[in-house]
Amino acid sequence: MDAARFSVISGGTRYHSGMQLASEADIKGATRAAECVVAVHERLVAWLKPGQTLAEIDQFVAASLEALGARSAFLGYRARPHPAFPSHACLSVNECVVHGTHDMSDTPTAEGDILSIDIGALLDGWIGDAAWTYAIGGAEQIGLDLMDAGRTSLQLGIDAMQPGRPLLDWARAVHDYVEQDRGFKLIRGLGGHGYGRNLHGPPFISNVMPRHPGEWPDAFTPFKPGLLVAVEPMLSLTTQDISTHKKAWPIFTSDGSLSVHYESDILITEDGPRNLTAGLFDLPTIVGA
Repeated sequence: MDAARFSVISGGTRYHSGMQLASEADIKGATRAAECVVAVHERLVAWLKPGQTLAEIDQFVAASLEALGARSAFLGYRARPHPAFPSHACLSVNECVVHGTHDMSDTPTAEGDILSIDIGALLDGWIGDAAWTYAIGGAEQIGLDLMDAGRTSLQLGIDAMQPGRPLLDWARAVHDYVEQDRGFKLIRGLGGHGYGRNLHGPPFISNVMPRHPGEWPDAFTPFKPGLLVAVEPMLSLTTQDISTHKKAWPIFTSDGSLSVHYESDILITEDGPRNLTAGLFDLPTIVGA
């Protein structure tokens, strides 16, 4: 779940510029929670197919979390001015960028739909938070290209998250690849975040380069060993802008163009970034074919 408009300070044992830095015990808990999220995604790819409603998919996520000894970190989550989040997972179809809910549509998924599923797991007091995008039964080539750009930008961004380097390096890697090399757009105003025992905490991690010095105050904050962050490119075919309904959760592209969302949980170590949700990269692009 992205960190737009959220300001939540996480608990923890050590801090650097307001950011939580994980201990060895913390890392074990965060790793188990991240692995739980990957396991739910693995169950999903074996089950998803055209004709399922968002409510049915949400219930599958809930049952999978329960079977793994976890529960949703999203259900009931509150952020002003929104009501409590009503779903176990964020289910975002086609032009819905993020924060899609199980009740925003009762139309079953159809072949060719692009579905982004963001899962938050709470396991033994620790959060796992990661999203992946799936083509239901197949997709047009432009959709597959957008998905490829999202996955690749996530990996390039992770590779740039080196200890001692500024957060800006993440955004530069992602932004240059998506918008210059691939010709797609990154959604502005949304981004990644620190996490741990709480779902959102500092720092905010923008996916785009700031247009002026004050736009992203954390830009030159360094990646610090022990930092846990959820990083998440959100791409669209043709727009950087979003539209929302007042006091409602789902966020859509402003022009109705297709969007995708990928998110990984990353631990910064002395030797570089460790992707706690690396197994997501082994998942198929097309499901239910």
